Amino acid sequence: MARKKSSQTRPSWRRRFALALKILVGLGVLALIGLVIAVYVARAQLPSFDDMKSSPNGQMIRVHAADGTVIVSLGPSYGEWLDYQQIPTVMRDAMVAVEDRRFRSHLGVDPIGLARSAKLAFENRGTGRRLQGASTITQQVARTIFLSNKYDVGRKAREAILALAMERKFSKDQILELYLNKVYFGGGAYGIDAASRRFFGHGANTLSLSEAAVIAGLVKAPSRYSPTADAEAAVGRAGVVIQLMQETGKITAAEAASANPKSVALAPEPKQNSVRYFTDWALPQLETLIDETTRPLEVWTTLDLNMQRAADAAIRANAPRNAQGALVSIDRDGAVRAMVGGTDYVSSNYNRATQAVRQPGSAWKLFVYLAALEAGHKVEDKVVDAPININGWSPRNASGANRGEMTLRTAFAYSVNTVAAKLGQEVGFGTVADMARRFGITTPVDTHPAMVLGTSDVRLLDMTRAFASVANKGVAVTPYGITKVTAQGETIYAQAVDTSQVLVAPYVAQQMTDLLQTAVNTGTGKAAQIGRPVAGKTGTTSSNKDGWFVGFSSGLTTGVWMGRDDAKVVPGLQGGTAPARAFAAFMKPAVANRPVEQFDTQVTLPEWQLEPDEESYFGQPDNGVFVDADGNPIDPGTAPVPDDGSQEGGERMPMPAQPTPEQNPERLDQDWIDKVLDRTPAPAPRPTPVPRPAAAPPPDRTVERNVIRSQDARPTQ
Repeated sequence: MARKKSSQTRPSWRRRFALALKILVGLGVLALIGLVIAVYVARAQLPSFDDMKSSPNGQMIRVHAADGTVIVSLGPSYGEWLDYQQIPTVMRDAMVAVEDRRFRSHLGVDPIGLARSAKLAFENRGTGRRLQGASTITQQVARTIFLSNKYDVGRKAREAILALAMERKFSKDQILELYLNKVYFGGGAYGIDAASRRFFGHGANTLSLSEAAVIAGLVKAPSRYSPTADAEAAVGRAGVVIQLMQETGKITAAEAASANPKSVALAPEPKQNSVRYFTDWALPQLETLIDETTRPLEVWTTLDLNMQRAADAAIRANAPRNAQGALVSIDRDGAVRAMVGGTDYVSSNYNRATQAVRQPGSAWKLFVYLAALEAGHKVEDKVVDAPININGWSPRNASGANRGEMTLRTAFAYSVNTVAAKLGQEVGFGTVADMARRFGITTPVDTHPAMVLGTSDVRLLDMTRAFASVANKGVAVTPYGITKVTAQGETIYAQAVDTSQVLVAPYVAQQMTDLLQTAVNTGTGKAAQIGRPVAGKTGTTSSNKDGWFVGFSSGLTTGVWMGRDDAKVVPGLQGGTAPARAFAAFMKPAVANRPVEQFDTQVTLPEWQLEPDEESYFGQPDNGVFVDADGNPIDPGTAPVPDDGSQEGGERMPMPAQPTPEQNPERLDQDWIDKVLDRTPAPAPRPTPVPRPAAAPPPDRTVERNVIRSQDARPTQ
């Protein structure tokens, strides 16, 4: 009975197996038909060979200086496209040997390679390792051009279909040409020509066997085997490539033995210089200027390489020890010609010209006097330097002395703090803050009385912009760094300069220029003189933490800041010393080829020869040691005095009192002024000065009569 049952069940099992086999064969046939259909559909949809050559791997950005010189290349870089016959045989053979030795025989997908990879995957199951070594050169081309690097089964299936389709449409030589010109080799280089130039400094059409082996070895792990990152690993990998070339018969044993990857000369790494401060500021602006994310971009900028080198040298030569420095130079239309954000970009890429916010000290008085001039004051108006108390705040002058009656020109030239405070109180501290915002200050501005002495943090770029707008006769200057952007020869952006925004009336800007020019010629900014008309202002903050000089000449406005990133004291640092010297060191070569430009206003020395304050002779800050970081007054007897060797025993040099008419020295005549300034005398005769009374009136009456002005006394606009 049992035997009979076994004989009856055996045919049933065979029938089921045969049925399953037929189903599998049927499914296989259907899958094959589906695969063939998918391949030929994909083949029909593939672009032409020329279109495949031009398809991008990512967006490349080449940045040009004003003279057209390429200063930075960012993103993927591409060398020249090499046709198949132009590619050295050793390069073709090396790549095939290491990446796909059966490239000439398979149909786009290598079954042997798939089987080997599947075996490895089974052996390494549970380890989380990827399936490696299954992609042919054709599959890599398909992935590079059409797909992402995301690793999943779906992507691998699409990759295989595309590879089979490409083998039906293109020849092996065309596929290898695409591969060698488009595959990524690390260091931002796509294609063998870009890789050869990146690592060896010459084109790929002259690659030697050893160089070709190094490049071919990069594809497996571009970052790991990069010769600039790990030369030993790159040489070891190149040795593996040469061995595989010998095994596949592409080179002889003698050729393999003579190859020496260790002797390959690498191109020097490009130096990261101060130009990167400029490009780091300018290039992010592309996001708002253009809407192009795929085509390679050519970005044309305002940077003048000669000025940039001069700026870098000026900061390096003049920045105090253990301190940083920054410089920005803006042309009359807003074009940024030079930008240095620190003494060394490699050690610190923090851009102190555009990112750092620091107190400007007396450089802020630009806005105080602009507000006063717009309110109706004139540069010859008389004010009184006398003690003042504003809601408990009592500013003091750097000299510790008050000099009585003087003109606004004299007060500005010698950075008299009490006068700035009186002007700020008269026009309103909110008005001064509004003036600063009007001229481009983007950081928060407080309205406490001490703000007139520069206690609000600002950026160097913003301060330089403000001075540039004064130099532009009160018309707003907006800094820009990009003049034009092209994509494959098409101009997709061009800078348009806006000259329609008037910030102050021309006569206000002219009077401000008068004050700024006097500050350089006779006041705290003497070190900024360059042998041609210069207008500018120094700034020094409490305890010598920050030094500023911002000024303009011949259509170029330059701002300099120096200090420490941790805001610690820098002994001997004042706006009239290192920053002013750096300004002069930069401006002399920067404007050397520009015509000398006279300002619209006559230069007039202060009407009586007041001795300069101690910043000019003895290196003291123009206002800082009497105001702390929060703008609170500091007693001069307890204020820290930097021991920089400029004062004997650290004692403060007393300033002479205002001379009486009998003691007043003889006034310098205009002929002497013109001779010193190397300019043609004005044709109009110099007016006879009115004798000054023997003694200044009491401070309260003088302030009432000379500082508090009625609306009727202000000029109409």
